[in-house]
Amino acid sequence: MAFIPDWLKNLFVLVELPGVASSLITLFMVMALGIIIGKIKIGKISLGISGIMFAGILAGHLGYRLDVHVTEFLRDFGLILFVYAVGMQVGPSFFSSFKKDGLRYNALAVATVLGAGITTILLFRYTGIGMDNLVGLMSGAVTNTPGLGAAKASLKELSENGTHFFNDPANAYAISYPFGVVGLILVILLSKKIMRIDLDKEINAFEKKIAENYPVPHVVKCRITNPGIIGKTIHDFMQMTEDKVIVSRIKHSGSTIVSSPHHDTVLSERDVLMLVGLPDDVEKAVVIAGRISTDQFIETETHTSSRVFLITQKNVVNKTIQQLDLEDSIGVKATRVYRSGLEMLASPTLVLHYGDRIKAVGDENSLERMAKLVGNSAKKLEQPQLLSIFIGVVLGVITGSIPLLLPGLSAPVKLGMAAGPLLVALLISRYGGIHQIHSYLNQSAILFMKEFGICLFFAVVGIHAGESFYVTFVKYNGWIWMGYGLCITIIPLVFMIIIGRYVMKINFIPMLGMMAGTYTDPAALAFATSHYKTDLPTQSYATVYPVVTIMRILVAQLLVLYFCH
Repeated sequence: MAFIPDWLKNLFVLVELPGVASSLITLFMVMALGIIIGKIKIGKISLGISGIMFAGILAGHLGYRLDVHVTEFLRDFGLILFVYAVGMQVGPSFFSSFKKDGLRYNALAVATVLGAGITTILLFRYTGIGMDNLVGLMSGAVTNTPGLGAAKASLKELSENGTHFFNDPANAYAISYPFGVVGLILVILLSKKIMRIDLDKEINAFEKKIAENYPVPHVVKCRITNPGIIGKTIHDFMQMTEDKVIVSRIKHSGSTIVSSPHHDTVLSERDVLMLVGLPDDVEKAVVIAGRISTDQFIETETHTSSRVFLITQKNVVNKTIQQLDLEDSIGVKATRVYRSGLEMLASPTLVLHYGDRIKAVGDENSLERMAKLVGNSAKKLEQPQLLSIFIGVVLGVITGSIPLLLPGLSAPVKLGMAAGPLLVALLISRYGGIHQIHSYLNQSAILFMKEFGICLFFAVVGIHAGESFYVTFVKYNGWIWMGYGLCITIIPLVFMIIIGRYVMKINFIPMLGMMAGTYTDPAALAFATSHYKTDLPTQSYATVYPVVTIMRILVAQLLVLYFCH
């Protein structure tokens, strides 16, 4: 080893106060090792990204340290990246879900979160374990990293404002976390057997309900036979349908020429219309017009065709389709808008977001003008709007720092570095940006932010916890703590399943996603979707995840502020 220069040795040597360079090497080596550990499977179960936490504990136990000046920054920075990316990813579907089952799902999920808090309080009363450790046990048992971050921040604030010394909850978190993951997966497996679930039947019933509750626009051809609208204009017909359908094409009787009609186009007997709208609205429109048509000529693309365009022009963003006046100014008819996996009717009041895909019908020249108007640049979508991210994070940190005074607490409650950015990201992703600054992030950028952020957090927390993990495990009999953690994992989950299935009559498929989402556990979601061979649980997972994350943070903070004295 004599041939290795001293400057290189110093980057890897174990010291109590390492420099920034050696800290970064330690950090990224831990993340690399953790990824390898996370890929190891026992049966169908693996630690996934959380393997970094255990790699960090091992490194900390062996004596590796991080520079004290960057430790807290890296931890909070990683947490902010993670929750902000989650908010951007699930925002649109999160808000739309509340129109139907979202309220029920979230009510049950919040009750389960409170159940974990009550179980933790009971353990505090009857086991003699301090709440500083128990809040770590709870966060690990429900596999919730932001809750751990909030608890650590509250304990730090209490210790700075008083003379109390508190244990690092990350040690207890690391003890209970593996059984939190395994316990949840075992409940997912056992619940199907105990309740004798017919999976195919549940999937069919759930897909049918989705089609009923979240209908996508339908395309129907109809022939004008109703004397009441012959001689009327398209505008008159639209008023009769209460503007709930779009007439995308028209073929006059006896002609093979298809065009996109204007408001003043006059309807003649036996004209064929192509209607776009939600199923019930289209059905009513057909009754008004006459009858269903089987005409094939109206589908030809010779004179009129349809194309999908990307919204990448800033002058179009945050405007309604009605404000763009596409029909009169360009000569095209917008029919549908695609956003974050959702297919929506291009209604006049729909506000367009950067990155939306809009389907329009018209002749070739009109469609070319449409492309110039909206931008339609796939290359622009590859460039994330960094200014929006930076301003969003600033607003998130400010929101998370607002003190909320509650009666009986020695210190104010704050949303913190997790819930604040998450809440702001949800709102930005829902409403399209900040003024003229768009918020579009492609999926690869969101995935990178989310994965890199949680990797940073796990590595920093793991290395710090590893300093005293072994001593804590031996001192407090870690096997008993694992048992307490399992109680916090399983007891609220059992009540959730019983109430959800037998009282609220929730289908088993969304229940799978709700269980994983309530425990903010992507590993459990991945297991459920692969084991049961369906991606349907992902929808309910995204529905409850944001609210649950905020509730986990608040419950962790309240337990610390009320019971740590």
